[in-house]
Amino acid sequence: MNNFKLKIGVLLASGMMLVAVSCSEEFLEVPPVGQLAEAQLSTLAGLDASLIAAYSQVNGRGNRLGSPSNWVWGSIRGGEANKGTDPGDFTTINPIQRFENNAAGGDIGAKYAVAYEGIARANNVMRLLTKAGPSVLPVDQARLSAQARFLRAHYYFELTRDYDKVPYVDETVDYGSGLEKVKNDKPMWPFIIADLEYAISKLPATQPQVGRVNVWAAKTYLAKVYMYTKEYGKAKALFDDVIANGVTSNGLKYGLVPYYDDMFRGKNDNHQESIWAYQSAANTGSVNNANPEFDLNFPYNTGPAGPGNCCGFFQPSFTFVNAFRTKDGLPLLDKTYNTGANQVKNDQDVASGAAFTPDAGELDPRLDHTVGRRGIPYLDWMDHPGQAWIRNQPNAGPYSPKKYVYAKSEAGTFQDNSSWTPGYTGINFMIIRFADVLLLAAEAEIEVGSLEKAREYVNRIRTRAINSEIKRSNGTPAANYKISTYTAAWTSKDAARLATRHERLLELGMEGHRFYDLQRWGTAQAELDFYFAYDGVKLASALGGSKYSDKFKFVPIPQDQIDLVGKDILVQNPGF
Repeated sequence: MNNFKLKIGVLLASGMMLVAVSCSEEFLEVPPVGQLAEAQLSTLAGLDASLIAAYSQVNGRGNRLGSPSNWVWGSIRGGEANKGTDPGDFTTINPIQRFENNAAGGDIGAKYAVAYEGIARANNVMRLLTKAGPSVLPVDQARLSAQARFLRAHYYFELTRDYDKVPYVDETVDYGSGLEKVKNDKPMWPFIIADLEYAISKLPATQPQVGRVNVWAAKTYLAKVYMYTKEYGKAKALFDDVIANGVTSNGLKYGLVPYYDDMFRGKNDNHQESIWAYQSAANTGSVNNANPEFDLNFPYNTGPAGPGNCCGFFQPSFTFVNAFRTKDGLPLLDKTYNTGANQVKNDQDVASGAAFTPDAGELDPRLDHTVGRRGIPYLDWMDHPGQAWIRNQPNAGPYSPKKYVYAKSEAGTFQDNSSWTPGYTGINFMIIRFADVLLLAAEAEIEVGSLEKAREYVNRIRTRAINSEIKRSNGTPAANYKISTYTAAWTSKDAARLATRHERLLELGMEGHRFYDLQRWGTAQAELDFYFAYDGVKLASALGGSKYSDKFKFVPIPQDQIDLVGKDILVQNPGF
């Protein structure tokens, strides 16, 4: 909904309640069509349909910059990916990548629009519940309201991380009257925490339908919020509960999928690592039911799905790839991976028909589950041919994204052929997965002083990586994979933080977390300076002269929203 305008007072909830205009002359009155009466929506079926509408907004409904994948807001802003493709394609991302965006930028309001539409839909459920019919039992009211408030917390969480203070609107605000104008003058975290606490008090341990949130998703989300508010003891208590007792909607105990890539295959959706994912389906007649925001982010030209595939966006950065270098199985935490022989050999400026030998040094195998690079098997398609699959190497480098790309064996089943591009998939996107929980829990343990428990959690992640080598068809490793666990005790908080934070980069790379991690750690300036000093030289035409400053810690409030309600109501973020 790129033309969405949030004036508190005119926002419609889920498109289900339409306004009929009448005239005094009876013969001019035309009965409205395509609308549902409030009485219909106040039944159990109507309420559940309204809740499904609130769930359906989670994936952004086709707005590629509005979904929780945060491929632009988290990964590109975090330096683990470059925009990719040609500089003239989707140009509104260019200033976001370079930290030159302003309040009037074309897609600055994308997340704002998507999130407030989701909030409106969740509030609509809460409002309808106050008028629920006699068939709606108290247990139904608790079940529906808990899910609606969880979803509202999710949408406000997304807004808060990007825009900081935004207008808080709940179901009690009469924005339908057109009279309410809500200021953005309150901290958002207390509202988010209240909704999640309510959800925890009402949600069941398991749900009869996958995709609906359970109490473990709510506890995990609240613990994650506490990591932002730096209430580490509260976060630890919740993480302890989820790790020890959490079960999926399928009744499986939460844990790590044994082989890394199996997380991203459609046939394994809703596996034991998936704590909350939005549900995607291919070939249903509407690509909006599929995973809609990655359709541009596949290898270009002759890559998956054949000639003409679009579009080559979201290319892993040089700095990100180099971070997977290991020595004696451990990462180079001193950040020397961007220097000398530690740099991962690549095929920048090497034609696909020219000879090329891939890097022979030690690497973490998660690199090749996350990044497509020359000479390494690209899922089950073929060895990545390099330049032939890259739209414009000088603009973004030689690498392709790999997570959430459909395999050749998934074509036609977990991939949708009904639209202009075959890039829509039926592979769920995991908003929260168990490895994220373990690594956040490790951070919490460090901050409360339990360094050895943090090491245990990090080593669980690394052990799965050890068992996840990419193999060629003859059974040999595709590269010189060498990865080991941390065997020496952790005795320094600073050293433990360094190792755990780097592990999040390796484990969760290209999943939209990076910028937000840097934001809450307070390390964005140093890390992005490091990225621009390296990638900015190699990609001078795209990144040369780019620099980050604390002004860009948050996205500006969209100027069109300020123009609608007035700058005395919506106060702009500092510096914009």
